[in-house]
Amino acid sequence: MSTIADNVIATLRANGVTRAYGVPGDSLNGFTEAMRRDGSIAWRLVRHEESAAFAAAADAELTGDLAVVLGSCGPGNLHLINGLFDAQRSRVPVLAIAAQIPSSEIGSGYFQETHPQELFRECSVWAEMVTDASQMPRMLETAMRAAIQERGVAVLVVPGDVAQTEAADDRVTVVERARARIVPAADQLERAAQLLGASKRTTLLVGAGAAGAKDDVLALADLLAAPVVHTLRSKQDIEGDNPFDVGLTGLLGFASGYRAMEEAETVLMLGTDFPYRQFYPEGARFIQVDTRGEHLGRRVPLDLGLVGDVGDTIRALLPLLQRARNRTHLEDSVKHYRKTRDKLDELAEPPKKGLLGGRKHQAIHPQYLARLVDEIASDDAVFIPDVGSPVVYAARYLECRGDRRLIGSFIHGSMANAVPQAIGAQLAQPERQVVTLSGDGGLAMLMGELLTVRQHDLPIKIVVLNNSSLNFVELEMKAAGLPDFGTDLHNPDFSQVAQACGIKGWRVTEAADLETSLREAFAHDGPALVDVVTERQELTIPPAISAEQVKGFTLYALRTVMSGRGDELLDLSRANLRQIF
Repeated sequence: MSTIADNVIATLRANGVTRAYGVPGDSLNGFTEAMRRDGSIAWRLVRHEESAAFAAAADAELTGDLAVVLGSCGPGNLHLINGLFDAQRSRVPVLAIAAQIPSSEIGSGYFQETHPQELFRECSVWAEMVTDASQMPRMLETAMRAAIQERGVAVLVVPGDVAQTEAADDRVTVVERARARIVPAADQLERAAQLLGASKRTTLLVGAGAAGAKDDVLALADLLAAPVVHTLRSKQDIEGDNPFDVGLTGLLGFASGYRAMEEAETVLMLGTDFPYRQFYPEGARFIQVDTRGEHLGRRVPLDLGLVGDVGDTIRALLPLLQRARNRTHLEDSVKHYRKTRDKLDELAEPPKKGLLGGRKHQAIHPQYLARLVDEIASDDAVFIPDVGSPVVYAARYLECRGDRRLIGSFIHGSMANAVPQAIGAQLAQPERQVVTLSGDGGLAMLMGELLTVRQHDLPIKIVVLNNSSLNFVELEMKAAGLPDFGTDLHNPDFSQVAQACGIKGWRVTEAADLETSLREAFAHDGPALVDVVTERQELTIPPAISAEQVKGFTLYALRTVMSGRGDELLDLSRANLRQIF
């Protein structure tokens, strides 16, 4: 008879799993040895378990299939927790196998003892421990079904000795996702049609829940003469080839997206749980469509909440609606979007001399860097920005045309996500171009994964925004009226670090050299890193500035001068004067 670990690997193979991420350890010996003997599942070694979880999450997000990560007992699987939180909040199917200390020692304070089924409870849809061979493979099947059906993380905790126990049942089951058509009740659809029919200015706020329903969203936008505002996570699904698109709203958004929301009489929320309440207009009516009824009305009071799949709901709603004759709101919003887009593009230029005096060297504007990455990258590229200022430039300058994807830690908001997620993305889809916009702080936090990129020979293109600071944190300090403190980063030459790891590296300090270096790196047949010295004092200005933020910046300026750092204000002015004039 086979062992429990053998049966787990056979079941994963039968369900199409071809790779697993992790770092080995003696409590995982049963699984790694079963994997070695089976030969069908590739062991994708990383340098840190947090990275393994991030990689598995990216793998699952790109493919839509179950991804697998393993962690040894104690600190080994504890390191998974940040990446698993990201996977859970992004709603992607991940099975985490967390090894445990010998079952006879649980509760004794044994070496490396933790209680993973409790630790992972908050970042999973299911977390349980196997204590006896008779529980398997039923618990494995339950875990897989929970991850696949609920689109989240399932954690199967297995003590090392139990994994190597002879299986009581060696059946192998294929777990398929059950699908259903989810449509609101007829009377609620009628009510939605009445509200939308009476609205003179409707705006669609479209989220990640609309994935796969773009044609339906566009048909509805056309019928209602409604501009489409998308969230960051739906950018990859909604933005491209969309004549109704007016950009994002929120802290990362466009003035045009903010305006289309503010001018709306009715906002129809489609598959979104957009969390920033200050960007919802006051006095508007709200209708929300979501498959999860418990998410309705969490952000703003609703006039109508509908439980339904976005595509199915729109298709049921369209026959009940009349084509809007007044299209002024749509036309004005699209016109404003074009103006906003032109203004943003004006910022994406090389630095110019002569503003408030010249400097011999002027750091590169990050907008210009992002624009060039957008121009050079392929039309099926996968973009992965680090959390912080790289996300802002990805949101505003990376166009989701063709089959491009944009993924990241957009809900959990963890630093250091870009390179680990790129590893999973490249392993999942080796034929695609994978590009990171890495912050210098994010890259340094899990810099050991450069060795993983090289070891697996992954042709990832790593573009580093090197501003020698935790830049977005500094911006938040400025907005709060505080001088920068504790955010300086004394960085190495990241291109030399890459070279030492066996990765081709470029360092760019002058805007005139940027395009050539990027084109060389993107054409390189193998992993490449471009370390770009970018402007530290660049302000990522939100689409609407509150009175509190104005007050905050005024206090920041006063406190900065009083602390003897007036030269920092001059640098800030030089860097951002073009955003004003």
